Amino acid sequence: MGTMRAPLTAIIPTLNEGDQIGECVTHLGWVDEIIVADGGSRDGTPELARAAGARVLERTGPTIAAQRNAAIAAARHPWVLALDADERVGPELAREIVLVIGNPTHDAYAIRRRSTYLGRIINHGGWGHDWVVRVFRGHQRFVERRVHEALQPQRDVGRLVATLDHVPYRTLGHHIEKVDRYATWAALDLADRGRRAGLADLLFRPPARFVRMYVLQGGLLDGWRGVLLCGLTAVNVFLKYARLWELEARKQH
Repeated sequence: MGTMRAPLTAIIPTLNEGDQIGECVTHLGWVDEIIVADGGSRDGTPELARAAGARVLERTGPTIAAQRNAAIAAARHPWVLALDADERVGPELAREIVLVIGNPTHDAYAIRRRSTYLGRIINHGGWGHDWVVRVFRGHQRFVERRVHEALQPQRDVGRLVATLDHVPYRTLGHHIEKVDRYATWAALDLADRGRRAGLADLLFRPPARFVRMYVLQGGLLDGWRGVLLCGLTAVNVFLKYARLWELEARKQH
């Protein structure tokens, strides 16, 4: 990329990402400003991020969206690259981002994530078509919710060619831990919207999700990894509605 750094601010929300935040930040050596928005880590994430060269905002909000928005508000460049600690920008994507912000034809750009699970790139079960809007002008904000936070709806979105490398689960144990955490957050989001859990949600939604991912979206082509991915996604759906049911029971008692 040369010695000049791109006039761009990279923003990264974190919560206990000490084992990978240093690598994430050092991969962004081509970016002029890196802001890590931490949500209250207890594993040294802020210190490790600073040591790698990032500017750190601490205790920036209770949700990933709030963390991202705090970092966007603090950015000094007009263009923003939003990343997660488990994502990496390779040389091809870095070059493409520099080119598009130098001569933009859109206000935001979507990137396809190339996700690896337990050592193998996954192309089925819905993972091969995972487009996320991550390069955008800095006046935009993320919609406030606990899970699946996304940039506010955009009318003018381009698509980049190069892919974003993504390793969402480092180990099977890490996957199981995240399933429980994200199910809890999703249940709270549903409760905030007035959603109630019914018996049908627990009995039918999990197997329906498994069939959709494993059969209709081809997860079976990913071998044993596909079984684990689709199975744990179904477990996530079950836990989400179980947690919602629990929230309702607590209110009643």
